[in-house]
Parts: sequence; structure tokens; C-alpha cells
Amino acid sequence: MVSFAILFSLGVWYLQQQAALPALPFYWPLPVLALLLPRARARIFVLARHALLLACAAWLGFAYAAWIAHDRLSDALPDEWQGRDIVVNGIVAEMPRLHERGLRFAFDVESVATPGAHVPHRILLATYNDKDSTPLQPGAGQRWQFTVRLKQPHGSSNPHGHDFEAWTLERDIRAVGYVYGKGDNFSLAEQTVSPAYLVQHLRETVRTHFNRTLGEAPYRGILTALAIGDQSAIAQSEWQLFTRTGVNHLMSISGLHITLLAGMIFSAVYWLWQCSMRLTLRFPARKAAALAGLVAALFYTLVSGYEIPAQRTLYMVATFTAMLMLSRNVAPSQMLAAALMVVLLADPWAVLSPGFWLSFGAVALIFYVTANRLHTQHWLKEYGKVQWAMTIGLIPPLLALFQQLSLVAPIANAFAIPLVSLVVVPLTLLGTLPPFEWMLFIAQQAMTLCMWMLGMLDDLPMVVWVQHAPPAWTIAAGILGAAWILAPRGFPLRALGVLLLLPMFLLSPPAPATGSARITVFDVGQGLAVAVQTANHTLLYDSGPDFSGEADSGNRILLPALRGMGILQLDKLVLSHDDIDHIGGTASVLQGMPVIDVLSSLADDHPALLLAAHRERCRDGQSWEWDGVRFEILHPGSDAGPKMSKHDNEQSCVLRIASGRHSVLLTGDIERLSERRLLALHADKLPATLLVAPHHGSKSSSSQTLVETVQPRHVVFTAGYRNRFGHPREEILERYRKAGSEILRSDRDGAIGIVMDEQGLSLESHRQARKRYWQHTLKSDAAGS
Repeated sequence: MVSFAILFSLGVWYLQQQAALPALPFYWPLPVLALLLPRARARIFVLARHALLLACAAWLGFAYAAWIAHDRLSDALPDEWQGRDIVVNGIVAEMPRLHERGLRFAFDVESVATPGAHVPHRILLATYNDKDSTPLQPGAGQRWQFTVRLKQPHGSSNPHGHDFEAWTLERDIRAVGYVYGKGDNFSLAEQTVSPAYLVQHLRETVRTHFNRTLGEAPYRGILTALAIGDQSAIAQSEWQLFTRTGVNHLMSISGLHITLLAGMIFSAVYWLWQCSMRLTLRFPARKAAALAGLVAALFYTLVSGYEIPAQRTLYMVATFTAMLMLSRNVAPSQMLAAALMVVLLADPWAVLSPGFWLSFGAVALIFYVTANRLHTQHWLKEYGKVQWAMTIGLIPPLLALFQQLSLVAPIANAFAIPLVSLVVVPLTLLGTLPPFEWMLFIAQQAMTLCMWMLGMLDDLPMVVWVQHAPPAWTIAAGILGAAWILAPRGFPLRALGVLLLLPMFLLSPPAPATGSARITVFDVGQGLAVAVQTANHTLLYDSGPDFSGEADSGNRILLPALRGMGILQLDKLVLSHDDIDHIGGTASVLQGMPVIDVLSSLADDHPALLLAAHRERCRDGQSWEWDGVRFEILHPGSDAGPKMSKHDNEQSCVLRIASGRHSVLLTGDIERLSERRLLALHADKLPATLLVAPHHGSKSSSSQTLVETVQPRHVVFTAGYRNRFGHPREEILERYRKAGSEILRSDRDGAIGIVMDEQGLSLESHRQARKRYWQHTLKSDAAGS
């Protein structure tokens, strides 16, 4: 069972690495018949049968995942209906969540009123509040009519970044968009009677109860997340604290919480059942208690949002209960294997989630260090052993997935696990019931104590180890090394397992050679961010847009990418001008890694510069050389002040990067006035091998004279998919085509990797280099306009 589940999961994982979805023969399920092969006594036949079963397991995993993917991808929004008004009727499929200007929720489409339109059965919608109208207030399980404007799911594509398109596919969301405020939008029914929608309505009711009871209590969002899995109310600063101290797994519905709840219910029912002789004679107390624990685990899993760690625990509790009902014993490894199979059968895309690997890996570690031991240890010693296993065993996956480790996690978890799991969670769950809502205030105080202790740890020096993304083979070696270290007492030379952990830390990505620059134009949507790395220095030009109050391109895209690339410090941060799509991620970058110098056209008292240790204004004539690569500021002029131009765009810092005869030109959002100045003063320095197009391809930039002077071999347009400005404009694209430039677009190609040296430039599209079958593809240069 264990080996079959492992090979099945590897087959599922391999399918998710494919650039194109393979066609399946109609007979793909037939290998399952290998399970019916009779057992043989001869050793050679036993081995052959076992090998055949494992091969069939891998094929079935691969083919099953492909079959599900074919079915899900078949329900898509047609190209011609993107961005058009469509009237749909359906049900609010989940508890709506707040965003900075309204609500966001999944919507199950029952019918389409617009003639000729096709809409996928599940879509993701957002509402936007308008000061001139009453905000819409859809609730979970309610039936509504909306006028919507939709587009196909399309996310950014960056190194070490989140895959939004995979996220939507896993959740069966095949179109995203917003409710058109001036359309016909109204409620059709207050509540739909369906188990799934009723659960979502219950979750929303609990959230409303918490909001009303706790008001503005500082940790209301954490208690809400622990009760119903709604993590949207947890502040970014709180998540940062949890991550730095290594307790973030406790602040969502973890398997530990469900296990403890099921255990509490089991113990209570077992004790009460035994008190009745009549009940005990009718049905064994252990079986009754196990069924009660399973019901509690099922209820908590559903109310919490049915995430992977909760699913895994539920399936293990169900397996344990089933074996108890059948009066059979089952090994812990087989329970884990059964849970693994059920999770992947229900969701083949689970293998793409970090939570999948951490959840199953953590439980496997617990079984590895506690199961099949000859004698039982004291519970405190057993707890310490498990914490030691978590500390060592999770090093490889944490470095692979997040490129960082909390050095205080063992201490933090030593008090946070019992405090949160045994005190906060039970009190919070009891507080969901109106007669016991006073318990929420006790839970709030317990959480206050926990946060104070975590804050004390976070104030210590060197709390987090941050590094590059290790090569894949070092992760495999690290897993083997951790297993060696954690092997049972008596296993030879356990300390030598440390040697297998070292390559993850010691092997850094190779830096560019002297005279060479590695440049990454990030895919940040409608905005700009460019990293330039030389042999010993790194520069970041702009920090991309601010997506919402707490999510920006700095913490969502740039910091994970820079760390994964092995960049732990910025020697210079250039902020071209005061536009939110160019400086929106600045605060996150300044908080997330050391920045030696900030060069910008912003006013000295600008809020984005408050965290800067050293700052100066960019001006024409500034230049420096790093490792054989020359950098030069061409604009604005030295006499330009922050308010001398009508538009901030004209203040953009223009940076030229050169190696030998080749150069890259970064122009920010300059428009015609700035272009004329550059042509008048620096015409000899404007010719470039690669140009990042001014102002995302706006018609107010890229004049005919500028294009003819620069004559770029390659031009990169950074623009959001189907952005409201229509960037890049078709006439600008045509202007560069006529100049003979190769056109690259962040919305089509993802992040653009560039290596420049004296010999020339080489380019790589991140979306093409790491293509997956579910990724949205633009058909032409103008397809996203």
C-alpha cells in the first residue's frame, strides 16, 4: 500500500510538470487489472509482480491526473467574451472576503441570460464600492443575478513565484472578473438549501459573530482563522512574525488542531459511554468514541475550509475509525498512505502546494521517530523528540520552498503549540456558540500572551536564516541526511548525516562573470521592476505596483525571487518616479533586505523613503562602474526638482547599463518632453541592444524619433494582462516592428531573463522556459490589449 501510494503520487506530480497535456488512450485505466494478478511463490515472480504493480501505480497516477485535467480545462471562457458585459444567475459559492475596495468570492453559475455567451460553471468575482451607490452585500449560499465582465485566468510568471493560474485551476475557477456596478445586480433568494452552501453560510455566520463580539480586538483575525480558516483578516505584520518565529503552521487549521479536537471528543464520549452499562453492552465504548471523534473532525474540517492539512488529518482519522470498526490493526504508515491517495484522488493539483509536502512530510517524520519503538517513553521526552525531528527533518523542504529557516522555531513551538492548540483553539471553538461567547475574550488574552512571547523572540538578533534556493540534488541529499540523523539509536554514525545537509547551504548560484550583467525584467503586472546583478553587486530599478493595502509586488514577487536567486542585499535601489506602479513595493523591499543606497527622483520627505538608510536624487551625469559593467543616469537634469514638471512621468530616472558595445536602456515612464531632452543631449548614448519601452507602450511615449535613434534589437513591454489603459498600444508596437525590434511582453512572456556581456545578449522567457499545460497563452503581440 505504501509503495503503491508513493508511486501513484509521483505519477501525479510528473503530470503536473508537463508543458502540454498528453492525449490519453481510451484504455488508460486497464493497468489497474494488475492488482488482480495472483501471488506467486518463486522470488523472481514476486519481484516481477511487485515491479509491475509499482509501474502501474505511477501510470495510473499520471493518467488519472491527466484525465481530470482534460475535463477541467474543457470548461473555459471563450476569447471573444473577455471584457464584455454578461448577465449571469447563480449562487455565491463561498464566504465573501473583504479586499481594499469591496468583496471577493467564488460564484457558481447556474444560467447565462446574455444570448450567445458561454461562462464556466465557477468563476471568481470581485465587487467594487462606488460612493454614488449602495455597496452590494452578497452572502454565502445566496442566489444572485450579476452583470459581470470576465477574463481568462492569467497570473504573473516569475522565478520562485506563486502560480495564480495553477491556483485557479485547482479550485476549478475558470474565469475571473468583477461585477459591473451599473448593471442589473440583485438578490434572487436569501439562502439556497444545499449542504455545501449551508456550510459556507455557517462559516460566514461565525465570522459575523466574532466581528460583533470581539469588535476591534487586536487578534480577532487570528481567532477567526483558527475557527473557520479565514486567514484574510490576519495582518501582514502578524504573518511576518509567525513566519520569522516558525509558528505560522499553527495560525491556520492545522492537522494538529483537528487531531487534538478529535482526541478531546473521543475521550469525553468514551468516559460518558462507559458510565452507562446499557450503552456499553449495545455498542463498545471505544467504537462509539471513535465515531464521535470522526464526526468532530469532519465538522471542523468542513467549517475550516477543507484545506489540505485538514483533509490529510480527516482521512487518517477516518482510516483509524474504519479499522477500529472492523476490529483490525493498521500501521501508521498505511494510514498515511491511504490519506495520501484520497487527497490526490480528490485534488491532483495538491502536489503543487507547499502545504501538501510540509503536511505529509511532518506526519511522516513523526511516525519515523515514534512508531515501531520497543518501549514507550515519557510523554515529555517524546514531545522533545518530535520537536527535534521537526527542526531537523523540515530543513530541506523549507529551504526548497521558502529559502529561509526560523532559528528560534524550536523555542517558539515549545510554548506556542500547547498554548494555541490546547488553550486558544478549544476556547475559540466553544466561543462560536452564543452561550459561551465570553470564552472568546479568554482566548484573546491567551493569544495576547502568545504574541508577546513571540515578539520577544523576534527581537533577538539573527532570528531567521535566509539564503538562495538550493539545487534539487542537494535537497535530495538533505532529506537523506536528515533521515540519517533521526535514525533510531544504534544506527551507525548518525552524526555524519550533517555532511549531507551542508551542500544545501554551501552551494550558491554562480555569480555573473566580470564584465557581465544578469538582468531580470520581472512580470509584476501593470508596473515595472528590474534587477541587475554583476559579479559582486546588485541593483533594483523600481519596485513594481502596490496590489492592495498589505500585498504588493515587493513582498509577493521581488523578495521571494531575489532570495531564490541568491541576492540577499541590494547595493542600490533606483526609484524612477512617484507612480504607485513603480514604487508600490518599496516599503516591503526596504523591510525585507538590506539596501545600501536609494537613488530616486522623489522628494526627500516622500513616505517611500522613510526606511531608506541613505538616499540621494538621481540626476544626469551620475555614473559608476561595477565589476566591468558601467551604469549611467541620463535623466532628469541636475536642475530638475520634484515638482518642476506637470507630470511625475517626466521626472523618471533613465538608466543606461553597458558592457562593451552592448547596452540596456531603462526609461521609466518618460514621455515626449523627456524624450526630446534625451535626444538633444544624449543622442550618442541612446542606441541600445535592449530597451524597456517607456511608459509600458503608451501612445504618449516612444516617439518615432526616439525609436529610430535607439534602434533596439529587443524591446520589452511591461504591462498587465488586459489592463485598463490598453498598454502597449498597437501603433507603438507597429512602430517598433518597423524598426526591426524583437518584441517581448511581460504579460505574454513572463519575467525576461537577460545575460549581457561584451559578446552580446541572451534572453529567456520565464513563461516559455517553465511552461506548464495550464498556463494561459497570448496569441500575438497585441493579444492582451
